[in-house]
Amino acid sequence: MLFSTGAAFFTSLVALSTSATAAPAPGPKDKSAKPPAFFLAGDSTTAVQAENGGGWGDGFLNTTLKSGATGTNYGHNGATTVSFRDGGDWATVLAAAKNARSSYEPYVTIQFGHNDQKPEKNISMAKLTANLVKFVNEVRAVPATAILVTSLSRRRFSTSTGKINENLADVTAATKEAATKTGAKIIDLNAASTKYLNAIGPENAATYNLNPTDFTHLNSQGSVVFGNMVAVLIDEALPELKQHVVPVTKIATALGKGEYYFA
Repeated sequence: MLFSTGAAFFTSLVALSTSATAAPAPGPKDKSAKPPAFFLAGDSTTAVQAENGGGWGDGFLNTTLKSGATGTNYGHNGATTVSFRDGGDWATVLAAAKNARSSYEPYVTIQFGHNDQKPEKNISMAKLTANLVKFVNEVRAVPATAILVTSLSRRRFSTSTGKINENLADVTAATKEAATKTGAKIIDLNAASTKYLNAIGPENAATYNLNPTDFTHLNSQGSVVFGNMVAVLIDEALPELKQHVVPVTKIATALGKGEYYFA
């Protein structure tokens, strides 16, 4: 099995990437007949690398999809669960998933929180959960499979503890609540990324910065590392996708051991 090496570091992967036990997600009975198509919805920590943003999305799409799988990154810099809908991005994602159904089995990953959390956005955590629940239900209506993703950790460390400042607990909890309410698949990228960053330390973690002072967004190398982390988590949560979502062996090994990797 690809991820047996270094299993001790990710002993909680199954717990981090599990489905809630509420109502099971409806969908086609046989998802093996068509390859998957992934449509990534989220903020700048999902989005393509740019001057003011960059996340795990392109690293996931460009290095882990095999055997006919495909995908598109619709991550939007500065997006919240409100602006992503109001600006038309969400309608674009749903239309793309619907259009793909003739040739692919569509999956929509949903990661929001970094911007919803900001006080000036006036989005309560209850509202964030409600918005995510609505997203999940609309994905199911396509029909497609929704995968909720907790927010990628920021890479700022406490000077007193030497560990990551865990300042995304509220949005992580809100996302988990949406999974509980809907029974949607969820992967806990926040927990997995926090654990890995603590293992490699602040100096190594900073090499993934989009620029030297940006501890939120990822450069292209960081996108590959954390994109492969998403692939590991997806395979744990949706094992039927292992044929199509195949992390790079040496990256999966480094993640499994909690060892620094930089392409």
